[in-house]
Amino acid sequence: AEWSSDPILFAHRGGRAHAPENSLQAFATARSMGATGLESDVWCTVDGVPVLHHDGRVGSLFRRRPIGDVPHTALPTSVPTLGELYRTVGPDVQVSLDLKDPAAIHAVLDVARRHRAIGSLWVCHPEHALLADWRDLDQDLRLVHSTRFDHIVEGPERRAADLAGSGVDAVNLPESDWSAGLVALFQRFGLLCLGWDAQHPRQIDRLLNLGLDGIYGDHVDRLVNGLARRRPAL
Repeated sequence: AEWSSDPILFAHRGGRAHAPENSLQAFATARSMGATGLESDVWCTVDGVPVLHHDGRVGSLFRRRPIGDVPHTALPTSVPTLGELYRTVGPDVQVSLDLKDPAAIHAVLDVARRHRAIGSLWVCHPEHALLADWRDLDQDLRLVHSTRFDHIVEGPERRAADLAGSGVDAVNLPESDWSAGLVALFQRFGLLCLGWDAQHPRQIDRLLNLGLDGIYGDHVDRLVNGLARRRPAL
């Protein structure tokens, strides 16, 4: 996989430092602040509509129900559908989705195709065997292996070879796991390198200096300012 542009600045849950997380307001605000990517979690309703929500349960404290048991028309209006996201921000922004319900993959791809947004869609999951299965569904989709370094029990080189061999595009690790050596290793196998939980300027600067291809954070202004600091003065 190749990414020749600036690192993607992913607003985590829409940039929840600035607006209610995973809301259309958050996504629109993040874009207006300069985020070049948007991140969310996706679940499917009982009637097959992909919606954006973190923990996948809705309702009052003592009557919370899984989104998978609820039709999309019965969800709170604060829970947007994936289609509403694309209608709000357009098809060109990079969208990174944690697929909490693997069965939602077909519905997610259907919506992305309708909005001509497959080429800017990044689907994330911790199970690389699932990602390998999804490669056959669409060749333009970006597949992301989200994990932690201490979960790579066979070692990073073996994992990198397996991911590259199965058509996975990127590895997503927490900010604290990344090192120059790991970036070089994964890039040697043609894998893009993404880092999440970069909340403070020093963390953002560190990932940018390591040469990551994408960074996830709650604070869009800090991400944008971090990238601006790296650009030479005109």
